[in-house]
Amino acid sequence: MPPIPGATAVLSHRRPARAAGATRPVNRSLRIALQVAVSLAVLAILLVQIDVSRTVDLVRASDLAPLGLALAIFVATTWLMAWRWQLLLRSKGIDEPIGWLTRLYFVSYAAGQVLPTAVGGDAVRIVEHARRRPDVRAEAAGAVLLERVVGATATLVLVALGLAVAAGRYDDVALLVWVELAGVAIIAAVAFLLFSRRTRRVLETRVFPLGRRIRVEAPLERVHAALHGYREERGVLCVVLGLTLAAQLARMMAIWLCGEAVGLDLSPLVYVIFGPLLFLVMLVPFTINGLGVREAFFVAFLGRFGIDVDAAFATGFLFYVVTVATSIPGGVILLWRSVHPAAPRAARVEGPVDPS
Repeated sequence: MPPIPGATAVLSHRRPARAAGATRPVNRSLRIALQVAVSLAVLAILLVQIDVSRTVDLVRASDLAPLGLALAIFVATTWLMAWRWQLLLRSKGIDEPIGWLTRLYFVSYAAGQVLPTAVGGDAVRIVEHARRRPDVRAEAAGAVLLERVVGATATLVLVALGLAVAAGRYDDVALLVWVELAGVAIIAAVAFLLFSRRTRRVLETRVFPLGRRIRVEAPLERVHAALHGYREERGVLCVVLGLTLAAQLARMMAIWLCGEAVGLDLSPLVYVIFGPLLFLVMLVPFTINGLGVREAFFVAFLGRFGIDVDAAFATGFLFYVVTVATSIPGGVILLWRSVHPAAPRAARVEGPVDPS
């Protein structure tokens, strides 16, 4: 699969001049090598701790019915996430069919399995939409970026819910409280940067001009303007947040089903705490698609509830299998494109289309 261009290059009307030498490719290769090394190191540590033979037996003996239901939940909630994307775009006067957006979400899942970044799938969606709508690149990028912000906000809401559920039932949640408070502070700072009129004036006059020499001033200004405009779309943001909460709650139940497939005897309430934290862990950019960190989190967290390391690792592995299976439709689309490069893609649309 060809490398995905950077978001800045996608948003710029002209491709920035490449720096002298091969500094950028070298830096990218070094970053990928470090991410692979971290993933392999974490997995190596876990493999030393588990009984590989017993873990394989647990995976082979897992119940397929809960796994099938977990996969169905992931596929169905992909449509919900495409719907929230459609709502954000529509509020900007960009009307896209839900079917095309859903297909692109599946493509981003497939790309995310191999791209060495936690947000590689988002980059794919930005690039593909920019190709379809070259005159509204900033708005297209802004919608995807805001999805990420809303997703993080919903995760923190669910973490708070989980902590409320945990109060009086489970011990040693003080660290989770600090994680929640840190997350709330970060999201509050992001919201201030995006929606404050005073902050926007400071960014326009003092911050964005710093990127003039490397030709990113205009793209940064346009994307921030697109994001800032959502301050007037409170109703849309509330609906998008509601859809995100519904999708994440459903996916938490999918994680519970993976545990049920292995035979874990845990209340779904445990996963109300576990799920949002896992979603945050999956954003860690230091590994390949969360590989290693995801499994380590399953082992560390479920171990607090008396689950042995083999069963916890098996649950994490089955959850990974579900996410990979969810990306199969996108992989089929990418394979079709590679085999039939001349096949027509979605028609290029010129200018925003007012749905009204």
